[in-house]
Amino acid sequence: MLKRLGAVQLDTISVLARSHELVPYARLGAVGRKAIEAAYWGNGSYGAFEYWAHAASVLPMTDWPLFTFRRRAYRNRGWRWHRVPEGVCDEIRARLRSDGPLTTKELGGAKASSEWWDWSDHKIGIEWLLDVGEVVCVERVGWRRVYDLAERAVPGGLLGQEPDDDACLTALVARAGKALGVATRGDLADYYRVRQDQVDRVIGATGLVPAAVEGWAQKAWADPDALATPARGRHVTTLLSPFDSLVWDRARASRVFGFDHRLEAYVPKAKRVHGYFAMPLLSGGRLLGRVDPARDGRTLIARQVSFEPWAVRTAARAEASATALGTALERAAAWVGCDAIRVERIVPDGVDRALVDAALKNAAS
Repeated sequence: MLKRLGAVQLDTISVLARSHELVPYARLGAVGRKAIEAAYWGNGSYGAFEYWAHAASVLPMTDWPLFTFRRRAYRNRGWRWHRVPEGVCDEIRARLRSDGPLTTKELGGAKASSEWWDWSDHKIGIEWLLDVGEVVCVERVGWRRVYDLAERAVPGGLLGQEPDDDACLTALVARAGKALGVATRGDLADYYRVRQDQVDRVIGATGLVPAAVEGWAQKAWADPDALATPARGRHVTTLLSPFDSLVWDRARASRVFGFDHRLEAYVPKAKRVHGYFAMPLLSGGRLLGRVDPARDGRTLIARQVSFEPWAVRTAARAEASATALGTALERAAAWVGCDAIRVERIVPDGVDRALVDAALKNAAS
């Protein structure tokens, strides 16, 4: 799955589970959370690493050479967010060589004060070494990054590869196109957070083919394998992480699904429309609405269910949407070990609660 997507975004927020666990859950079903972590990190075999892609992301270790362009850019700049204190990198290298892998706390602490941006010297140093590729984040333990020397964590055949910038960009834009199926230049740029002029520079070498999409004003490119394969017509019903690559680009989610997606976790509570961690509800290849989840012991709570207006416009659609909601909630509850479900609010107000109650009952049976 990780190779297919190319990148799985990480985030600190955990409601039902953390985002990098929710992504495989949505695609593969109720895979055990320990199995997901083991598949990413390989119990020390380093089959994946963490680096800056769409944001902080889990990436296949085989893609290590493709981020040479980004590591090179940081190195040429000489700093990223903080100036690196004299001598601290040498100290970190020595510690990792003798004691590693280690967390920032084990290296000497992450914060110099309570301010989130006031990093300790060791935090500044280790993050700089991560940026330029001298160290690798090879795991998260208790949400702390675990760092190791790249010379020890990255297989030698990959570590020695340093493609030029255009080779890196060509491969990454091609991967973005394959993951998205069809995309505008903006979509392709956003996937790994490269510039649109960089996409323009390499698009001809990616193997992606020009495409016109009905309703899209922008020119598009498509993965030829996607065009050659008939649509399978199989669709999962599930809740999505707000950071899932299917919806992480708000402009694309609006264009493809007619779905205005916004994470409200950082919006003041009084101004939230859909909830703290509203998870898009996917069913039949469409986004029907959002669920803002919570847990109370072994009860999964939907603090608010917000259906898209079109999804409940007719009695038939409302019933189908309620059925999809019941299926998604029941599956999510079973996955996280809950044996009861409570729906507190449904938007719009006219949706028949009896439909939802019946759907939950049917899903449970």
